[in-house]
Amino acid sequence: MSVKRSPWTSALAVTLLIGLSAQADAPKSPPAKKAPPVPEGAKVERDLEYGPHGVGNKLDLYLPEKEADHPLPLVIWIHGGGWEAGSKDAPAGMGMLKVGYAVASINYRLSQEAKYPAQIEDCKAAVRFLRANAKKYNLDPDHIGVFGASAGGHLVALLGTTGGVKELEGSGPNKDVSSRVQAVIDWFGPTDMLKMKEEADDKAVFDADSANSPVGKLFGGPIQEHKELAEKANPIHFITKDAAPFLIMHGDKDNVVPLAQSRILDDALKAAKVESTLVVIEGEGHGGPGFGTPENLQKIVDFLNKHLKPKAAAPK
Repeated sequence: MSVKRSPWTSALAVTLLIGLSAQADAPKSPPAKKAPPVPEGAKVERDLEYGPHGVGNKLDLYLPEKEADHPLPLVIWIHGGGWEAGSKDAPAGMGMLKVGYAVASINYRLSQEAKYPAQIEDCKAAVRFLRANAKKYNLDPDHIGVFGASAGGHLVALLGTTGGVKELEGSGPNKDVSSRVQAVIDWFGPTDMLKMKEEADDKAVFDADSANSPVGKLFGGPIQEHKELAEKANPIHFITKDAAPFLIMHGDKDNVVPLAQSRILDDALKAAKVESTLVVIEGEGHGGPGFGTPENLQKIVDFLNKHLKPKAAAPK
């Protein structure tokens, strides 16, 4: 059966795969990248400060060069890199600008700067900032989605399940504004990290129970010695029927984050009657070209349009 393809999928494929090149080696710090060029027909508001923690609390907001005649739904990209590397300067998905979305890309404090829950507190502060300034930037505050890969996948999953969890809001500004999101695209993010070692195969890139792994660095020591904190980092722990809808994509050869991590998240969401779709990318690991096929990109388009594009008013 042929798939009707959106005209922007080629552009999105390029930006997605560039962004994923740094995700595939999560434990290593990717080389520094220059800020990406602004797509034709777009403009960028760079280094907007959404919180008090310096570079770790800045974001870039990409908007159409010609202001839209209506508030735009927003997609926020959250980078991966094992919570210890990466930055807002290599955003995926800027092709979304071509089909009526604004796109933001955020920094958050890395694990060498602050331990968990600083990372989710920063992500929530960024959502609150963008919602609080929606009128200024012509954004639709009621239609905000998040998209992340690897460590970023973990953080977007938490955003999707903790909209009403005050203990993870942190002390950042705009505390009277909601951090709830309306759609989540999670690419191969970890969930129940206490189980990662037992789920890993013999080709695992790192021992998730080790203090020197990205997981250990996130929690400040071996995860099995920080079980209570690990539960507070598990999006499954917070799932209710009010969680955002999810689109989860994961390679079946992933030796960084086991596929089982996404399976248990998908199962838990469905058990709570939350919309969730798990797409298993056959033959792919921790990222790769299989994620950027026209068919898979169209799934992203359809998912975002369903949940972030306001429905047309019914005729009277």
